[in-house]
Amino acid sequence: LGTLIGGLVTFAINRQQFKNQIKALHEEHKTEFMAETTARHFLSHKSYTDRSFDVLVKHLGGFEEDELRKILVRAGAVREYHSDGTEWWYLLSREDERIENFKNR
Repeated sequence: LGTLIGGLVTFAINRQQFKNQIKALHEEHKTEFMAETTARHFLSHKSYTDRSFDVLVKHLGGFEEDELRKILVRAGAVREYHSDGTEWWYLLSREDERIENFKNR
């Protein structure tokens, strides 16, 4: 009985420590998490499946261009270049919707 109670106490303590570690890591990297959330927000707009990199830079200021590209990839975005050489991004999860929109044009 003592071993069982000791095991449960140890489990509860370890679980709480794990939650605290996750919370601390989240706070430490809060800027990156929020940037990914914001990137997903702009790329999830119901009217626009694609966004130009220039628009994303404008709304997600404070990051160097390559760092912003890494954030976009972590958010699940894919880069594409249009025929005029401009850089555009879209969420991979919206690829079917994007293809459907191009067919309907």
